[in-house]
Order: sequence, then C-alpha cells, then structure tokens
Amino acid sequence: MSAKHLMISGRVQGVGYRDWMCTLARALRISGWVRNRSDGRVEAVLSGETAAVEELLRACRRGPRSAEVTAIEEDFADPPEEIGFQQRPTV
Repeated sequence: MSAKHLMISGRVQGVGYRDWMCTLARALRISGWVRNRSDGRVEAVLSGETAAVEELLRACRRGPRSAEVTAIEEDFADPPEEIGFQQRPTV
C-alpha cells in the first residue's frame, strides 16, 4: 500500500482534470480525493496498491488532453479514512 499527496501545477483547471482523475482513480481502485486550489493548482491524495498509485501518478504528469502539467510536488501522505475517490470543494 502507498499513499501520496500531490500538488499539480500548470493549466490544470477548467480542462476537466478533476473529472478525468476521478474516473482513472476509480478504475484503478484508488481511494482519496482531488480538488482545485484558489492559486490555480490541483491538489490530490492517492492511496492504494503501490503499482496502481504509481500508474495514476504517471498519468497525472500528462493529464487529460486539454491540460498542460508543468510540475507535480509529491510527498508521502496518510491514507484517507474514506473508501473511494471523490472531488472536494475548492480551497
């Protein structure tokens, strides 16, 4: 099991990034959440089997078709208490 906290920068808001990430995370059976930040970044917590988390992290570096990811700050995280993957409100 692995858990990561991500801060994703670039053109990642207004391009469907959160919906895209939710779909992929659920397909990979990853728990956690994703939300927009008022500074223009996307923040996420991913938790699941190490291979699945790494696969989603690789995909996040590309993002959906309209996104342009310039950087991802990655750190270890505590696994979320909730099961499943959801969008949270912007902070």
